[in-house]
Amino acid sequence: MTTSETSRYVRLHVELVLEVAEPEALTDAALERVEGDDYMPDGERAHARSTVREDSAEALAYLIDPFDLVTEVPGVELAQASWSCEQVEYDPDAEEWDLDEEDEDLEDEDLEDEGEGGSTRS
Repeated sequence: MTTSETSRYVRLHVELVLEVAEPEALTDAALERVEGDDYMPDGERAHARSTVREDSAEALAYLIDPFDLVTEVPGVELAQASWSCEQVEYDPDAEEWDLDEEDEDLEDEDLEDEGEGGSTRS
């Protein structure tokens, strides 16, 4: 691909941490989605019901669709998407959850990749 072809594509990184305040409501909504999926084979549907009941992260994965995030954005078309959900231990005060720091690390890596070296921020 030429530079002009690849510049049409943008990789959007989104990281969310969600608190499941009402697990029953989440499970019910996911089960409804599974039941309403006309294209899901019966064997897969039985497995989906089981995993959704056991794991709120799985339930959430059945309800979140990256296509929904960009459907209303004018001038773009979703070319590829992947996503996953997992249960995590979350401490908003822990340094590992400082999302701004991660952005700085990515900017530093981009500069290094371009041969301009990294920068230090305090």
